[in-house]
Order: sequence, then C-alpha cells, then structure tokens
Amino acid sequence: MTQPDGTVAYSRDGTFHLDANGQIVTANGYALEPAIVVPQAAQTFTVGQDGTVSVTLAGATATPQIIGNIQTADFINPAGLQAIGGNLYLETGSSGAPQIGTPGLNGLGPTLQNTLENSNVSTVEELVNMITTQRAYEMNSKVISTADQMLQNLTQNL
Repeated sequence: MTQPDGTVAYSRDGTFHLDANGQIVTANGYALEPAIVVPQAAQTFTVGQDGTVSVTLAGATATPQIIGNIQTADFINPAGLQAIGGNLYLETGSSGAPQIGTPGLNGLGPTLQNTLENSNVSTVEELVNMITTQRAYEMNSKVISTADQMLQNLTQNL
C-alpha cells in the first residue's frame, strides 16, 4: 500500500474496494502498489488465484481484459515488521527486505476473490491456556506470600 506520505506499507487485510476514481484501495483508502484502476465501463471484475485482475468491458467481446496484478510480499522474519496501526506494517531491518512475487508461486499463498481468512486461533484452546496461566500465577502468588510470612516470622523471632 502507498501511504499519503509516499511510504510503502504492507497489510494482511485483503478487504479491497474501489474508490471514486475506480482505483483498488484498502478499507482505509490506501492504494495498492502498483496501482490498479478499474475502467468505469467494466461490467465484471475478477481476481485470479495468481492475483491477475481482469475486467469485461461493456460493449466489448466477452473476453476478459487483464488490467493489473495484485502482488504479495513475504518477509524472512514477519515478527520483525513494525505495526503502525490500521492493520498496516512497515519493513524494518529485523524483518528483512520483502520478497515480492506472484501469488501462488514460490511459497506465496494464492489470492482468493470474495473470501477472507478465518481466525487461525482456537478459542477453546486459548481459554484453556489462559485459565492454566491464571492458576499458575495464583499458585506463584501464594508461594511468594507464604515465603514473605516465613521471613517475617523469622525476623521477629531473632
């Protein structure tokens, strides 16, 4: 995405729409890089698994015309990206340079139109982990308070 100040940011959010000029933008209005503009005469709009954006124009043959390609980026260390809010991330030294390519090739996932990724977190499993962590915290707290009481008794008896 290109931010208003011209810097390039990256997003995992695949929710795109068209702005008033027909340009494909994110939910926050940031333009894709490279920019893809859908002609006003477009009747159909499709995105292939390889990121190819095609349109069928009014009054033209039924053959779709390719107007652009949505590229995907991968990072050596995605955890090193700097989160800047709005589901946007900036490249950092620890994330490494982006490996930009065609979706579906070289380990990059395919692009699927009209679908969003579900959460990859099991709610039940995370709640169980939270309860286990809470119980461990409570036990550690009791150990510390018991040790504190023992030290108080020891210092009072000396």
